[in-house]
Amino acid sequence: MGTYSFQGREILPSDSDPAIRVQNLSVTYRTTFEKKPTLKSSLRRVGRGEREVKEVKALKGVTFELPRKRVLGIVGNNGAGKTTLVRAISGILPPTEGRIEINGRVSTLLALGVGFNQKLSGYENIMLGGLAVGYTRAEVEAKTEEIAAWTELGDFLEMPMKTYSSGMGARLAFAVAVHMEPDILIVDEALSTGDAAFKAKAHAKMNELLSEAHTMVLVSHALATVEELCTDAIWLEKGVLKMYGTPTEVIAAYNESTGVDPDAVTTMQDF
Repeated sequence: MGTYSFQGREILPSDSDPAIRVQNLSVTYRTTFEKKPTLKSSLRRVGRGEREVKEVKALKGVTFELPRKRVLGIVGNNGAGKTTLVRAISGILPPTEGRIEINGRVSTLLALGVGFNQKLSGYENIMLGGLAVGYTRAEVEAKTEEIAAWTELGDFLEMPMKTYSSGMGARLAFAVAVHMEPDILIVDEALSTGDAAFKAKAHAKMNELLSEAHTMVLVSHALATVEELCTDAIWLEKGVLKMYGTPTEVIAAYNESTGVDPDAVTTMQDF
């Protein structure tokens, strides 16, 4: 069978391939900023600043493979490239260089509200989320009641998401992502929002997914969570892949580099 390409990602139909293959991946952002005008330019342009373009290399030549039915944890400091990597894997960001190969249906649970329309109701966003991962309208409608029940949002599902609290939005985003029967679930710090009851419920659902042998990619600052849930881990630093190994090995190396006390890391209850 052929290989199907979409925004720099390739959907591979073969069962022999890994769930995710990332080859020499680089992502560069182009940002603009206003230079502080000099006296001379101010006189010429009556105070209007000049704008410059700056390139930021968020990922630099990242290469790794994740076999199926594994759970990959991604660790690193703020700005290391963790969110950029999972957004590239999810197809939200196109690679500047390199290639990403995906084998299976991907469901993403990124920062709160990503992929949702805040002007639409909860029910409408359930439909939007299902259509985005390739389900038909009828298939999403068949899942809507179960998703709605899991959220426990009741009549709020008929209201626009812009009226939701952060915890309510987290419930809806999580419910949509995990009920779409993904082959690969990508989670980026999305469960740091919400009350203790939601976190416990989300934890139980994630364990259920893991028991069903789904592939998962998890970004979390809670290193104990990575060690508890993951089979593999990578450490990113300034856009560069520093290490790939077991969670215990990677976290030990990361803690040593940052001077973090391993006994001070948080657990899944703080995730």
